[in-house]
Amino acid sequence: MSEAGTLTIHTDGGARGNPGPAAFAYVIQRDGSPAIEHAEAIGEATNNQAEYTALIRALEHAARLGTNHRVLVHSDSELLVKQMNGEYRVKDEGLKPLYEQARRLASRFGSVTIRHVPRLQNAWADRLYNAALDGTAKKGTKSPTKHKKPVDPARESAIREEVLECLRSAARVWARGNADDPKPEIVWDQIWSVLEENEVLRK
Repeated sequence: MSEAGTLTIHTDGGARGNPGPAAFAYVIQRDGSPAIEHAEAIGEATNNQAEYTALIRALEHAARLGTNHRVLVHSDSELLVKQMNGEYRVKDEGLKPLYEQARRLASRFGSVTIRHVPRLQNAWADRLYNAALDGTAKKGTKSPTKHKKPVDPARESAIREEVLECLRSAARVWARGNADDPKPEIVWDQIWSVLEENEVLRK
């Protein structure tokens, strides 16, 4: 029997409101086959619950493709990556069942590597889960109008830094001569996603 190849997976998930309406997505790539995409809304959840759901569903799908594959998972959730790699303990009771399920699924493969990547390098999965959230918002009823609270200066600074990091990351790549990778449209999608997730933009 020939050795199976590598499944390269990108996962992402998030909630608008944290907790709030949530969705997840994953992309599975393997040599010689079209990429597999999946995105789905999951009702109300936290950002971290959505991230773990993305990983679990991706590993379930990967198992159907064959547990003899090597698996390389990319996620922009530093918490998830460090917990799955044993660097952080799982203290949130709401995450423990999801963490344990993800660990059980990962143990079915001979080799699973989970890496943290910047948001910009996870644009495909990010775009898919946001589209799933957008579709749910359009079909559902409108939420009651909320009065906007003043933005906390520390939170505003964190949001600003996240947007700037998207721009810096793209600038570093463009400076190396890769003017079309990432495309400006992808960078804009990432910035828009940051603003939406932090409820700076309200539809």
